[in-house]
Amino acid sequence: MERRTQAERDAVTVEIGYAFVSGCFAAVLVFGAVYGAAPALDLSPAAHRTLAVAGGVLAAVAFLLRVTHVLWRFGRQPRAEGPDLSEG
Repeated sequence: MERRTQAERDAVTVEIGYAFVSGCFAAVLVFGAVYGAAPALDLSPAAHRTLAVAGGVLAAVAFLLRVTHVLWRFGRQPRAEGPDLSEG
């Protein structure tokens, strides 16, 4: 198993951070889309609770799908080949 360079480790760190932040953003958008109009509408408390739970579940799914998509795409990229230092 070959060791990763510092640049490769930095790229993985940045990609994980990007996946997390974009996943949070997607989750907020989904939750807002599902639950956003509930306070403006005259709904029963049970309907508010149902929309909040549905929004939370869909937001969690959106987060997981976004993080998985970003990291899967990053993992499928070919690694850059450096100079082979094992040959004399």
